[in-house]
Amino acid sequence: ALADATLPPQFRCLQMAALEVGGRQIQNRGTIGGNLCNASPAADGVPALLALDAEVELSSLRGTRRLALADFLQAPRRTALLPDELLTAVIVPHATGDARSHFIKLGARRYQLISIVMVAGVVERVGGRVTRARLAVGSCSAVALRLPELEAALIGGACTEALGGVVTSTHLCKLAPIDDIRADAEYRRETAHVLVSRLLSELGSGA
Repeated sequence: ALADATLPPQFRCLQMAALEVGGRQIQNRGTIGGNLCNASPAADGVPALLALDAEVELSSLRGTRRLALADFLQAPRRTALLPDELLTAVIVPHATGDARSHFIKLGARRYQLISIVMVAGVVERVGGRVTRARLAVGSCSAVALRLPELEAALIGGACTEALGGVVTSTHLCKLAPIDDIRADAEYRRETAHVLVSRLLSELGSGA
């Protein structure tokens, strides 16, 4: 339903991520709320929602509170959800400019896979120049992370394919990938660099 919905262009990254969750059976049964509350470092919806500046609404008999998604996700399989709370909404702010978004996932096969690395981004532009950028990487840390230093470096740049060349290893230094059965840490780190660069080139060229 999410993938097929008519949504503003900024949501394209989330719609692309929705089509990468498991297979069709899981996509038809699963929810964004479940994807978030499961709190896997490889949850496909998380980088896209981080790039969308999402907040979550948490409700109980005591009332309702809102948290930034980055504060809600605390560690693998651990969230800020209290025992008596339900996640009742995901709130995404309006884009302030002409927004583009994109999502890239690397895995060992096309369906029913756990991500090796995934990246999502939203770029807003005015007059052909970047006014705001939000980028996130998943499967490379205990929780998916935004890249604030890189986001800041993009501001004011021409929104062209050359955006991909802005990325440096310093911009990714906060990532803390692990070795596991799917990939080793060094491969994940190098691949994250490649995918973020590719993502920005796609956004700059009109993805």
